[in-house]
Amino acid sequence: MPVTEALRRDATEPMVPAPSARPEQRSWLHRHSFVALAVFVVVTEAVGAAGALAPRHPHWYDQLARPSFDPPSWVFAPVWTLLYAAIAVAAWFVWRHHRTWQRDVALRWWTAQLLLNAAWTPLFFGARQPVWALVDLVVLFVAAGVTAIRFLPLDRRASLLLLPYLAWLVFALALNGAIVGMN
Repeated sequence: MPVTEALRRDATEPMVPAPSARPEQRSWLHRHSFVALAVFVVVTEAVGAAGALAPRHPHWYDQLARPSFDPPSWVFAPVWTLLYAAIAVAAWFVWRHHRTWQRDVALRWWTAQLLLNAAWTPLFFGARQPVWALVDLVVLFVAAGVTAIRFLPLDRRASLLLLPYLAWLVFALALNGAIVGMN
């Protein structure tokens, strides 16, 4: 058959995508994604609970010079509970995205910022090292910011859910920085 006739024939046939070598099989967790949501929430809230249960020296904090914008102690528990829930839902949104290296990198950043978050309370209250806690907060803020940026192309809602967290981290940086400067 001449080349022009073959080209003409190929142009009139509909294009059919090649079958994939392996059909995508969703895991049990992906088929029951609300179970995964519960796991994300429990793990994230456990980080907060671990920080709250970390050994601390209560009288030490009371003796520190603190800025006028230091909120009452009762504010922290409800704020962090809501923030941890938002952090968990954000990760769940991204986890539900089909598996790519971008998703995996984003979730690694999420894990890193969660570990840095977990380190702050033992550094500040347990070890009584507000300077090292401030260093941790700076790195945590950067990691949380990178996490929000990494989440953005995968799920805009996930990235938006991290904005209150980033705002609270800015407040925490100001408070921790003021305590370091005043003591």
